[in-house]
Amino acid sequence: MRAELSVQNVAVSFAAPDDQFPPSGVSLPAIAFFLYDVREDHDLRSAQWELNRQADGMFTRTPPPVRVTCSYLITAWPSASTPDPSQDEHRLLGEVLKVLLRHRAIPEGYLSGELAGQETPLPARIIAEAQLHSLGELWQAMGGKPKATLHYAVTISVSVVEPVDVGPAVTDRVITITQGADRTQPAVTSPVPRP
Repeated sequence: MRAELSVQNVAVSFAAPDDQFPPSGVSLPAIAFFLYDVREDHDLRSAQWELNRQADGMFTRTPPPVRVTCSYLITAWPSASTPDPSQDEHRLLGEVLKVLLRHRAIPEGYLSGELAGQETPLPARIIAEAQLHSLGELWQAMGGKPKATLHYAVTISVSVVEPVDVGPAVTDRVITITQGADRTQPAVTSPVPRP
């Protein structure tokens, strides 16, 4: 939002859009990304472990990360001094929508912390059906008035298990062939058909 939003001087907040918004330290106009739902994405579940070679020649095996979808409720909050707050709110939300629709996955350049360097992309999308059962109940619980909203989901990878050391690479295979039966083990014979 900060890099691509066409409207200047808009704060980005992750605070709840309740009757106390904006929190101290956030000036209007503002965009609020409220995280309201986190759940595992079973469709993206994988059972494929990853094998990694370390600098010392040893290998580690890492289970696949868990894919988790984070759903956000996005609201726009115009400046208190705007002559038509409703129109300004919708215009601001429309500009946010343009930025979000521009990217079907979060671009690598915008990722930081544990999200940076994830091998699988972070799919992002505007969702038609929110995970909320009732948007009206949400506004009532927050004590705020209903507002125009966007529902946005981002799927991230979460590593939940540390890599397991599996040892050095196997580079040679030794096959031992002996003549006759091994006397330490019972010999198993089968009849040989004759022509």
